Amino acid sequence: MTRGARGLIIAAPASGSGKTVLTLALLRHLRRRGLKVASAKLGPDYIDPAFHAAASGRPCFNLDSWAMRRETLAAAAARAGQDAELVVAEGVMGLFDGAAGEAPGGAGSSAEIARLTGWPVVLVVDAKGMAASAAALVRGFAAYQADVTVDAVIFNKVGGRRHETMLREACAPLGIPILGCIPRRAELELPERHLGLVQAGEHAELETFLEAAAAIAGAHTDTDALVALARPCALENRASSAPVPPLGQHIAIARDLAFAFAYTLIIESWRAAGAGVSFFSPLADEVPGDEADAIYLPGGYPELHTARLAASSRFLEGLRTVAARGATVYGECGGYMVLGHGLIDAEGARHAMAGLLPLETSFARPRRRLGYREAEVISDGPLGPGGARFRGHEFHFAETLSEEGGAPLFRCNPTGGGEAREIGCRNGSVMGSFLHLIDKAA
Repeated sequence: MTRGARGLIIAAPASGSGKTVLTLALLRHLRRRGLKVASAKLGPDYIDPAFHAAASGRPCFNLDSWAMRRETLAAAAARAGQDAELVVAEGVMGLFDGAAGEAPGGAGSSAEIARLTGWPVVLVVDAKGMAASAAALVRGFAAYQADVTVDAVIFNKVGGRRHETMLREACAPLGIPILGCIPRRAELELPERHLGLVQAGEHAELETFLEAAAAIAGAHTDTDALVALARPCALENRASSAPVPPLGQHIAIARDLAFAFAYTLIIESWRAAGAGVSFFSPLADEVPGDEADAIYLPGGYPELHTARLAASSRFLEGLRTVAARGATVYGECGGYMVLGHGLIDAEGARHAMAGLLPLETSFARPRRRLGYREAEVISDGPLGPGGARFRGHEFHFAETLSEEGGAPLFRCNPTGGGEAREIGCRNGSVMGSFLHLIDKAA
């Protein structure tokens, strides 16, 4: 078996512990030291990987033990570590939190990825408001499952030297290395919005932030010991098919601040399968190239740019022209909404969209939909024959006002129970849904 790249996992007891900022800081610090450092993000996420890429200078790949077949997971881990000396993987939620309906530490969790890859776990603990009690928390996580070890700890939001001393003394009997104590600093905060962090591409001062974070992490973390912890990936990289079939021979992909949620692994797999790929910006009122026989509108934040998109007449007419000649037009989440007749913004104003699907959506009364989904294609098309199954996730706040007149695209089963439902819409060669596809189902 070929051993994969050496790596480690930055995990935490819960979301909000600071693992994203610490991961970014470590990536930039290690890069500045001259290390060929790459990254991965565990679970379904589009926003954090863009920050990772900015910090490391390399594309970030998602690893998902619930949504990905084992061969896809291995391929993603191998691609993340290609030509790298170290992969720093950021965990998802708390260490043992996974897909709904799964046992603690099961599919979809950081713990499961740790078991599969053999990468060590570095636990990031938000120490604000506790001292000796931190030892009980660390001990509990370290002992919770025998096959998931906590190899080291980094404390975050430490109040000062006295606080650091109390934390280290309390944890000393555990025998688990404390690799760092990161101080509370305002400059380590990143702004958020309804789907997570404000996108990396919207930060005018992102480089300044990354440099400052790297300096703080480097000064307060034993990064030599951190790098020494890393172990080779235990997953065997075998040949695997594309997670999602290429939509055409040449796929034009919308890419800008309104359409940024596309998985790098899927796009690379399309290229590997022989498809041409190009990009265009709807916000710049660009149109797909004439060579494109398929259009992919990924998710993103069209709800923040409704007026601008509605005024992008060349882009909207370009979609209609492509659809009229029978080319595939596929939209996910935000891209799906733009294919509809109208999109109502948070203030209640309606904006006309492409009008290619009988769909009206609104953000006037946001309602969160979140979770993994398994979906079956209802009828033959570019995603495969009827009955083809995929796994993916749904995460949006849009309300569907009407979705009548077209044929449904998927029959969908949520994780954790619940009734199957038909989702999405298809009208000739135009189709889409709120589902973000990740991989074929096993």
